[in-house]
Amino acid sequence: MSQDMKVIEATEFALEGLQESRRPIPTAGPGEILVKVKAASLNYRDIAVMSGTYLPGLQLPYVPVSDCAGAVVAVGDGVTRFATGDRVIPCYIQGWQNGDLTQKQRKEQTLGAPLDGVLQEYIVVPAENAVPTPAILTDEEAATLPIAALTAWHCLQSGGVAPGKKVLVQGSGGVALFALQFAKALGATVVALTSSSGKADFLTGLGADHVINYRDVPEWAGAVREATGGTGVDIIVETTGTSMPQSLNACAFGGFIGVIGFVGGYETSLDIRQLIGPKIRLEGIVVGSRAMMEDMIQAIEQHALHPVIAERFSWLSIVDAFDALKAGDKPGKIVLQVA
Repeated sequence: MSQDMKVIEATEFALEGLQESRRPIPTAGPGEILVKVKAASLNYRDIAVMSGTYLPGLQLPYVPVSDCAGAVVAVGDGVTRFATGDRVIPCYIQGWQNGDLTQKQRKEQTLGAPLDGVLQEYIVVPAENAVPTPAILTDEEAATLPIAALTAWHCLQSGGVAPGKKVLVQGSGGVALFALQFAKALGATVVALTSSSGKADFLTGLGADHVINYRDVPEWAGAVREATGGTGVDIIVETTGTSMPQSLNACAFGGFIGVIGFVGGYETSLDIRQLIGPKIRLEGIVVGSRAMMEDMIQAIEQHALHPVIAERFSWLSIVDAFDALKAGDKPGKIVLQVA
């Protein structure tokens, strides 16, 4: 094995600041594993971090991107959880094994900043902060799970997903598609929002029971209620942030809105009466713990679910990959091939 490795660093808060560099290959210390990165995937968080406003005070350079999958090539002293050759997925929030998320974990222990991310040939993580890759998934598929899939899973579980429940997903990005797949696998009825007829056909093919084109129906909350027999949906996976007023109108009495993203912007407005009167529960969803991820992986294997990959790029074509993510032309996740 060579003594150094390729790394992509962000040297400024702009895509133009992404540069290939070299660093020494890290060594697995006690309790740690050295992982050969095989594939990575992009999230909107990666774009937000690169803007320089998402994590004020972040020091340059840093290694971007949070999600990857790979294989263990070395283990440190005391590691019994994994062995050399095992396929693994590092958790996005390092240190959150179970229970409630702490402020320290949220602010200081996330891959892709402030911890260095996964755009490097090798990465060291504590063995307890990784999970086995599902046997039915390729490394490219597995690399899509740490943020998007787990966020969708956490949101649905917090909302009490169950057979007969009605779920609204917004768009055809990674979280929305995972939420659709999980909800259908768990027996729920799914209403999906989209911006084009082509994506509508795709969502229907993936299992959506009702699809609403929000460009044709800008006031889509009424259409959601019509599709659900007037009751509204029990669970909303809120990915845009700015659609909150309509989400409240589309939500059933006693329903749940899990706010998981901000692709539409950071600010919105709402009528508090729409929240209190219908007894709607509003919760911010922050990805999930290792225990949640293990439960999710069990469901993926049980229901033979496969992530939707929109496009694949070499990791050295990272700027093109980010451009594809921002364009959002194709449903699913943007994957980077590292090995």
